[in-house]
Amino acid sequence: MAVARLARLVLGPGAVRGRGAVAGSLPRCAGPGRAPRRLFSNRNILVELEEGAGVAVMKMKSPPVNSLSLDFLTEFSISLEKLENDRGCRGVILTSGNCPAGGCLMAVSCDYRIMAENPKYSIGLNETQLGIVAPFWFKDTMVNTIGHRATERSLQLGLLYSASDALKIGIVDELVPEEKVLNAAAATMSQWLAIPDYARQISKSMMRKPTLDRMLTHRESDIQNFVSFVTKDSIQKSLQTYMERLKQRKG
Repeated sequence: MAVARLARLVLGPGAVRGRGAVAGSLPRCAGPGRAPRRLFSNRNILVELEEGAGVAVMKMKSPPVNSLSLDFLTEFSISLEKLENDRGCRGVILTSGNCPAGGCLMAVSCDYRIMAENPKYSIGLNETQLGIVAPFWFKDTMVNTIGHRATERSLQLGLLYSASDALKIGIVDELVPEEKVLNAAAATMSQWLAIPDYARQISKSMMRKPTLDRMLTHRESDIQNFVSFVTKDSIQKSLQTYMERLKQRKG
């Protein structure tokens, strides 16, 4: 598999909240000098958990762009839940390619972001370029990451940032050569896991809980608002125009 363009770190205990029983049905493998690893995979996601370090790597494998389809997101959620319920997993490294829209949200939801120093990759919330509006919880998460004014400008213009600009504005935390992304992510994970899990997780929850609570409280109304908005004829025409432009670029 190609080296990841962007690596994101999600730190536990677990990846998020729960601490359940280990699945126990995952295959194990170990090579010379390597710690035992447990693997599981589905059509769109490959997960490898190194038991000694307690760190899992989730590789997205839905070419060409790892689009966030319903099938992809379902498999992603199932894989993350398996790791969350695995007592041996303390942190997760996610890897992907370019990160527009939902991919950007996934990145800024993580604890630390490392991006390949390559001009062909970009990241940002570009919904307005499609004629649609980013949900409020996209906005809230982005504000938490880069601040109010930078988020306002990014959302209104639908900006996609190059690696250097993403670092400057704070969407990513570090740039490295593409072939060193995973090694840099593993080194950073070791630094974060040197902090006691309990103290680090409480600190993380203290910072993020208000945003999560607001999202959960307004989840159903947000879904209804989105469906009502995106099914309007004018919005459908705008989306069609955008897709036609993309086809022309590829052609």
